[in-house]
Amino acid sequence: MESFFTFLEKRVADCSSLLCIGLDPHLSDLQTPNAAGALASCLNLVKKTAPYAAAFKPNAAFFEQFGAPGWEALKQVIDAVRNESQRQGSLIPVILDAKRGDIASTAVAYAKSAFTTLGAHAVTLSPYLGKDSIDPFLTDREKGAFILCKTSNPGAVDLQDLPVLESDPDVNQGNRAVQPLYLVVARLAQSWNTLGNIGLVVGATQPEALARVRAVAPGLWFLAPGLGAQGGGMKDALHAGLRPDGKGMLLPVSRGIARAADPAMAAAKLRDEIFNIMYRRER
Repeated sequence: MESFFTFLEKRVADCSSLLCIGLDPHLSDLQTPNAAGALASCLNLVKKTAPYAAAFKPNAAFFEQFGAPGWEALKQVIDAVRNESQRQGSLIPVILDAKRGDIASTAVAYAKSAFTTLGAHAVTLSPYLGKDSIDPFLTDREKGAFILCKTSNPGAVDLQDLPVLESDPDVNQGNRAVQPLYLVVARLAQSWNTLGNIGLVVGATQPEALARVRAVAPGLWFLAPGLGAQGGGMKDALHAGLRPDGKGMLLPVSRGIARAADPAMAAAKLRDEIFNIMYRRER
């Protein structure tokens, strides 16, 4: 039975790309600072960059700030990706960057909002309320969840790098290893991935952390933000995080494409740069 990542791998093969186009309509970039301006900007990006996109990643906050019209604009953007997928004959997944994380009926409602109302194929989630806050997003294996593990922002160290004792009850307490919390999250994600629809968010700004997470989660897909504006280096990130098959990573880029004079050319150049690094690495 297929899963979200089956669809993603098919798309990666179809477009020879690991590029994830971020749709973050910053107010300063819009011709009109409202929901209509955000919609027009994102529709233009979808149309121009779809041939090079392994996935699109709209950030919910940039739409929610406009209230109900923004929410409707977000749905129209996701619908536009679906229409472009049909035109190309290749499903382009939409990852809703919403960083949800709550329990019980609240989590169920968030999952319905992302997958049923908006029509996204995957969503980003915070794991810090535990497995029951993640479960409602995992019931359909064709819908994916990218769990925040080691994020690209400077403040990530405040919590994600905290030292934690190994939790294995069979290990004598005096010999238990200390590991950063983000590696605990990675191991938990592995154990929660019973339907094969969990991935991890691991920032491209920290290749050492990427490599450590890859070591404990060898098969999972990573969503690796932080290239460009946040200072992440593409070559180092890919060498640290790719699986042996040359897959397993999505590299989101937003401003570097949206603010380019020619977004299509910028996306094509990034797609080719990623592919060339992958090819040299595999050889």
